[in-house]
Amino acid sequence: MRALDSPEAMDAVLVAALAAGINHIETAPAYGPAEAFLGRALRRLGERDPVGRRSLVLTSKLLPGAGLPEGRSQLRACLKRLGIERLDNLAVHGLNRPEHLVWALSGPGAELLAWATGEGLVGQVGFSSHGDTALIEAALGSGRFSFCSLHLHLFDQERLPLARQALAAGLGVMAISPADKGGRLYAPPDALTADCAPFAPLELAYRFLLAEGISTLTLGASRPEDLAWAVRLGAAAAVPSATERQALAAALARLEAAGRERLGADRCGQCRQCLPCPNAVPIPALLRLRNLAVGHGMEPFASERYNLIGRAGHWWEQVDASACGRCGACLPRCPLQLPIPELLADTHRRLAAAPRRRLWG
Repeated sequence: MRALDSPEAMDAVLVAALAAGINHIETAPAYGPAEAFLGRALRRLGERDPVGRRSLVLTSKLLPGAGLPEGRSQLRACLKRLGIERLDNLAVHGLNRPEHLVWALSGPGAELLAWATGEGLVGQVGFSSHGDTALIEAALGSGRFSFCSLHLHLFDQERLPLARQALAAGLGVMAISPADKGGRLYAPPDALTADCAPFAPLELAYRFLLAEGISTLTLGASRPEDLAWAVRLGAAAAVPSATERQALAAALARLEAAGRERLGADRCGQCRQCLPCPNAVPIPALLRLRNLAVGHGMEPFASERYNLIGRAGHWWEQVDASACGRCGACLPRCPLQLPIPELLADTHRRLAAAPRRRLWG
């Protein structure tokens, strides 16, 4: 989704990815010209290295909501752009709302997915989701999907229990954007770099997910140099040794201790007992951003995410901290007795800024 400067840029990234040991390429029609560029790159790769081309697993995604004829047309167009007859994996792109799940399980989406697999156009069906925990749990429990792509990050561990549940049930689990949406870890602040030592922040984040058993990690590259991390991480054992686990545990403990020290008594424990908020303020999500900004110097990332609130449709939160009415309903529910309204006001003061354009949309 990022190697879009030119078709040649996609060619170079694909070659570097294969050299780095990557065997799974994920794209989507929603990513601008990505599928067309990738189709061209795949054809060129097949001419130069047919064995390498055959080793690649391809995933693309379709947005929920289309009727059956439209969905069939979209899938055929996807296959044409990629220059292939069959996708290994097809995902519902952004199963974020209850109506999306209904579409996929009992609406036109159910017919579309059944047709795609029945016609041999798709190997297996899954979903990506930016939705809430209950929705993802319902999707996983439906028995319809063979894999899922979720926000699973060192600095946002809310969905890890769902990932473990999916892995235990034999589903593939992909972590969405651990480097970028996981904290802009390719450009870490000095405080975070110090907190994660002796690991680099991005390395620690990926090793954390490896240790959790996540089956597919992603690294969105816009140029071949961006794949240096893939080479380094590819050398790591799939199952960390006892020594590696000890080093990882020690680094994670130091990271947590550093955040606790800077945040002091204002650190949100992310227990979610403050919910629901009468004004629909997503208190834990907002205070998580404050934790990162204050606790680890990650203010650029936290501000970027905060200022997407209400501007990214169903892909992100809709209500920011300014909606807090100071009703106090959350206060008796907080086991840490945090001054939540004051912390929300502080979050807004710290992170609110002029809106920025999203990469997509």
